[in-house]
Amino acid sequence: MAHQQLEGTPGWTTYESPLGPLTIVAGTAGIRNVYFPDRPPGMSAATRREMTPVVEQLEQYFAGERRSFELQLELRGTPLQESVWAELRGIPYGATASYGELARRIDDTLFPDGIEPYERARLIGAAVGRTPTPILVPCHRVIGADGSLTGYGGGLDRKRALLELEDAPCVQKPPAWGQRQIAML
Repeated sequence: MAHQQLEGTPGWTTYESPLGPLTIVAGTAGIRNVYFPDRPPGMSAATRREMTPVVEQLEQYFAGERRSFELQLELRGTPLQESVWAELRGIPYGATASYGELARRIDDTLFPDGIEPYERARLIGAAVGRTPTPILVPCHRVIGADGSLTGYGGGLDRKRALLELEDAPCVQKPPAWGQRQIAML
């Protein structure tokens, strides 16, 4: 997959997504961060710039025309975090994985010595929660072992919306209004 390069000038832009305005921050080597509307960083107007490849790919994604992103990312984290973020990028569009599944895919040497398997899933959850480029790195595709929607930096409503957009099988759509009425009786 060829990654589209952004000009090497750091800066930021805002993309008006169906989930609300997303603030996208680029470094010299690629996209560093994507912030949800309730978490925007303080950015200088002087560093605002167009990021056409990112905006176009997000438009295509939200229109259901794009299943993966071909953008250069500049992700910085611990070796464990970077390994988790790489695994997230391998979860296909419309699919999900549990924290435990991800923990089993990660190289054992990246975990602290003596850590129990259930603790590994928690460390994976912490790394997923620190994904600096949500949506571009599909951290929304990670769910609980029981299929439940668990924490998401953008809120569970946004996580559900992204999984519904991708028609992920774990997301149960609410019943039609008439069926809800019957259920209430």
